[in-house]
Amino acid sequence: MTHALGLARRGLGRVWPNPAVGCVIVRDGRVVGRGWTQPGGRPHAETVALQQAGSRARGATAYVTLEPCAHHGRTPPCAEALIGSGVARVVTAIQDPDPRVAGRGHQMLRDAGIVVDTGVLAEEARSLQRGFLTRVTEGRPMVTLKMAFSLDGRIATAGGESKWITGALARRRVHAMRASHDAILVGAGTVRADDPSLTVRDLGIDHQPVRVVASGLLDLPLDGMLASTAREVPVWILHGPEAPVERREAWLRAGAELIECPADGTGLGVRSMLAALGARGLTRVFCEGGGQLAAALVEAGLVDEIAVFSAGILLGANGRPGIGALGLDRLGDAPRYCLKGIEVVGQDTLCLWHRA
Repeated sequence: MTHALGLARRGLGRVWPNPAVGCVIVRDGRVVGRGWTQPGGRPHAETVALQQAGSRARGATAYVTLEPCAHHGRTPPCAEALIGSGVARVVTAIQDPDPRVAGRGHQMLRDAGIVVDTGVLAEEARSLQRGFLTRVTEGRPMVTLKMAFSLDGRIATAGGESKWITGALARRRVHAMRASHDAILVGAGTVRADDPSLTVRDLGIDHQPVRVVASGLLDLPLDGMLASTAREVPVWILHGPEAPVERREAWLRAGAELIECPADGTGLGVRSMLAALGARGLTRVFCEGGGQLAAALVEAGLVDEIAVFSAGILLGANGRPGIGALGLDRLGDAPRYCLKGIEVVGQDTLCLWHRA
């Protein structure tokens, strides 16, 4: 199952709206087939592994990181494929909460006389599948908030200079994290201040996440990187109902997809924004700022993981904070996260936190 989970990770960021699944088929103590969900979500991991195993799948054990699907979509159910292959046993990590499956895949296997064991490395599988599980159960993608801080928690000098607080290895690690997510989300202020490309670079990969910008009034530069590359790498803009018609038309001409979201008292409603992204199939969103957007997501309880890069530099109290005001009066009301892991990345550190 550990091997199957490792295979599944290869699909992260490339298979939405499907889950990233891994499958390993073992017969007489030897691996005879292995597979993971392919780009675009098909073929499924079980299909790939069974094709590799061929006749050697008969009497074998299949280790799958998620309950095999039981419904007919663009492809037949994976549970049927496993039954037809003649496997004797199926071991899964977790049940699929999708109402079209939700135990039916396991039951189909048992009804066919196949031994089914589940719950193997379940915690690890839930962590890997958090994006898919969140979309199915909450109707929104999982959100990872990335922040790069000085030792004293600042993201830029008072004048706005921020390139670069962290080193080259940390920035490369950020690109790898981008690649494992379906989309990168930023606020309009970040686009206006930095003119970012928001792409994955220098890793030799052949796919790019969707670039998503939250901009209530669509007041974004039409001569910047996003507009000039919108036909090459998808750009989705979340905007409010008051966005001027001429700006909508200009961004549509540039090749962006516009998604209108209702506004709340302070701007775009972050819950409606994420619901709109979930409705379009996104399961994993990597948020890279700015401070107001990050604060709104945290305050609404919508940040599932936080990746904090910390550099050995001090910027002082007049430096710019990495997150906007949360309106807290009591320490007991502060959002709390659990430490998931710490890495040394060159001269910087990366702390990974997750919401309990």
